[in-house]
Amino acid sequence: MREIITLECTECKRRNYTTTKEKRNTPGRIEKKKYCKFQRKHTVHKETK
Repeated sequence: MREIITLECTECKRRNYTTTKEKRNTPGRIEKKKYCKFQRKHTVHKETK
């Protein structure tokens, strides 16, 4: 069963993206490099609750 998660920008602390992940395969927190429209550049986004 896939779980819906929210990704938060590490620089501006805004929650920009939602995605899903498989809890069994990746039990830790996900980090992805995504585009932040508020910073107008690619930044690291971390998983939040």
